[in-house]
Amino acid sequence: MHPRFDECGCKTEKKVAALGSARVPRYGRQKSDLWDIDLADTITAQPVRTAAPLRAWYLVAAAAAFAVMTAAILGSSLWFLNFVHVMTGSLWTGIDLFMGFVIGPIMRSVSFETRRVIIAGLIPRTLILMPTLSIITSTAGWFLAVRMGFLDFGYPEFWWVIAALAIVTVLTVQGLGYLLPTNLRLYFEVQKAQPDAQKTARWMKTYVRVVAVQGTMQVAIIVVMARFATGF
Repeated sequence: MHPRFDECGCKTEKKVAALGSARVPRYGRQKSDLWDIDLADTITAQPVRTAAPLRAWYLVAAAAAFAVMTAAILGSSLWFLNFVHVMTGSLWTGIDLFMGFVIGPIMRSVSFETRRVIIAGLIPRTLILMPTLSIITSTAGWFLAVRMGFLDFGYPEFWWVIAALAIVTVLTVQGLGYLLPTNLRLYFEVQKAQPDAQKTARWMKTYVRVVAVQGTMQVAIIVVMARFATGF
């Protein structure tokens, strides 16, 4: 039998024999074993991160926001004061609505480990942000109402002012009296090696409900603000 040649003129029978005697499976297995060992070492070497840290620049950003609010209150520009009030109020309302009606249903449908990761990444970012937005919105709104003469209204127009003050008071009490302490409890709980899943789920369920109530009440105060903006 004559040997067959391929396109380059090499004998294919010798190639087949060489490939047949090659120890490919063993080489592949050794390579796989080495890869498994390296991958296992890499995974083991990764630090376990249970919660995102509370970074210093969060406090710096909050201080800068309070400085802007102070400048708006002490300044003579009505537009600037109104901008600070409307901008922070929009962020406060939008985040509350998103947390209550988007994040809330998602949190109820995922596993505990997934919920733990979400809480660990979310709480440090909202721990400073939400109180800052609520304080600036309320404070700037009060000085804006004083400057625009809303507190000098007679009845029945003054009932709108009372409604706004009542809603803001409830929002502030909920935010600083319940949401902020709950944020802290959740943050410290998820950092434990063995967090209490039932306790965390119970806290988070109530937390999301309160945030949803806050978002609804903020929609109500937007109705009141629209009344102020368009006149009586």
